[in-house]
Amino acid sequence: QVQLVESGGGLVQAGGSLRLSCTASGRTSSNYAMAWFRRAPGQEREFVARIHWNEGITYYTDAVKGRFTISRDSAKNTCYLQMNNLKPEDTAVYYCAVGAFTTYAAGYDYWGQGTQVTVSS
Repeated sequence: QVQLVESGGGLVQAGGSLRLSCTASGRTSSNYAMAWFRRAPGQEREFVARIHWNEGITYYTDAVKGRFTISRDSAKNTCYLQMNNLKPEDTAVYYCAVGAFTTYAAGYDYWGQGTQVTVSS
């Protein structure tokens, strides 16, 4: 079992920045990815970014390219999502997940509880 705990959400004005953290505990395979998804009110959950834990390869959805950066600290078993130049449309509950290196939610076996990000205009 893997437990994920997210933190770092909050309220920020448009153009501002936030950094989300996701710390994993428990047993993980040696070859996995961590990812961030988000769900805005009334919308489906969508992929945001992922990182291959061993190789550090990253991938982003087009809507956040150039503004968000995913990274990891292996010593702390923590994944980060640095979000810059935030827009009101980034408002959502953000979830971290552990699983395969894919953009599809079904590929992830473990999920955090979510952290709210609200961007005011």
